[in-house]
Amino acid sequence: MGRRRSELEFPTGPGETTTHDEAQRAIQDSQGRSRWSLRASRWSLDSPVCEHGSWADRSRANLGVEVPDLVQLHCPPAPVFSDPRVFDALDTLVQEQRIAAYGVSVETCEEALSAIARPHVATVQLILNVFRRKPLERVLPAAIEAGVGVIARVPLASGLLSGKYDESTTFAPEDHRTYNRQGEAFDIGETFSGVPFEIGVRAARSVATYAKGAPTAQLALRWILDQPGVSAVIPGARNASQVRGNTAAADLEPLSADVLDALIDIYDKEIREHVHDRW
Repeated sequence: MGRRRSELEFPTGPGETTTHDEAQRAIQDSQGRSRWSLRASRWSLDSPVCEHGSWADRSRANLGVEVPDLVQLHCPPAPVFSDPRVFDALDTLVQEQRIAAYGVSVETCEEALSAIARPHVATVQLILNVFRRKPLERVLPAAIEAGVGVIARVPLASGLLSGKYDESTTFAPEDHRTYNRQGEAFDIGETFSGVPFEIGVRAARSVATYAKGAPTAQLALRWILDQPGVSAVIPGARNASQVRGNTAAADLEPLSADVLDALIDIYDKEIREHVHDRW
């Protein structure tokens, strides 16, 4: 999948909360303002493979489209990657024109490589940001060679790379940035990209010195856009202003070699030991 200008992903699978009306409003709002939008659905794998057909039908109804552009299995258990039944079922849905393509959201680089090796996987979604660089080593080159799209999630490391936090910042009790700092509820890598909060705040200050007047978040997003093989980035946004700020990263000039080297140095000195060998 070649690089696109924008992506919309709607959680319309089982147990998800996006309604038909919400999805349709988002799709309609995007039309005329972006060159391209992706009607996607995210599925967990808590139910048997035989239910994939009903999941596809629900996603089609919620999105209001005949054929969703992309379905992604959301961080399935490791055994799924070696279970041909799962991928055979997805291939059947493509053949029946109930979905156009499918991909896999993963936690680790090894899972990403396993997914890329599958012949009909269209995309892999994984954590990729200034603080999570390991996918650059093997995953992105493998995806380019296989023609598989890469969707970067958690691009701002749960807000660390927004440049807005300091050591005294606190979050609501129901926010995963409070209750999952040690991986109590799900993979710790999903919270601050696995970086200890205080260390991440300190490293983010170092990153901010290279933003040259732009918001730190835009620098961080521009770094991802500059990586060969990245097809789309999915930053979160709480309001229209954040959406505009995120999309403005595409208008920045590619980062210079000096800045790229400086970001590597920050990673090696402050972040690598905490994350590199874990995912």
